[in-house]
Amino acid sequence: MRIGYGYDAHRFKKGRKCILCGVEIPSDIGPDGHSDADVPVHALMDAMLGALALGDIGKWFPDNDKKWKNANSIELLKIVNSSVKERNFIIGNTDITIITQSPRLAPYIGQMRSVIAGALETETGNVSIKATTEEGMGFTGDGSGIAATAAVLLKKA
Repeated sequence: MRIGYGYDAHRFKKGRKCILCGVEIPSDIGPDGHSDADVPVHALMDAMLGALALGDIGKWFPDNDKKWKNANSIELLKIVNSSVKERNFIIGNTDITIITQSPRLAPYIGQMRSVIAGALETETGNVSIKATTEEGMGFTGDGSGIAATAAVLLKKA
């Protein structure tokens, strides 16, 4: 078995779509970035790549490469998952925490879990997603940004 941990953070920008775990969340702000800036998916990909010592998403999908401009992060996750499977590993489980003051994410957690499970070709029960605030503290608390952490356990197929 291999364990990986990932972290990602992005500024919020007015007028950007708020796509988290492949689900569009109604909001007048969204994470700003080169791709769709799906922060929890970026943290998850880093965790998966880190578990196998394969670098990070900056190495795999550099933000100075036009190929990845406005990329759908769920499609990138599928590429990472294929590479994991090529190395004879599969997802044991993953645990994702999204840190943001708003928008409120609780109503979307079930849908997010289903989307991630589908991309990883695993059971929904292997995907945990939680949302929390930092009670007004820091860049996530003052509403200027969003962060996410992810842990993953990979096991031999």
